[in-house]
Amino acid sequence: MYKCTNCGKKVNIDLKSAKKIICPYCGYRILEKLRPKVAIDVKAV
Repeated sequence: MYKCTNCGKKVNIDLKSAKKIICPYCGYRILEKLRPKVAIDVKAV
């Protein structure tokens, strides 16, 4: 899942089969990877 930095819509793109990575809504080429909002607790040594 990616988010277009221009229009802000969420886009599903398969990177293996896609020839061009563009937003299908506005044609912008810069997309950012959406990451889960999970906090990780790390114990100190």
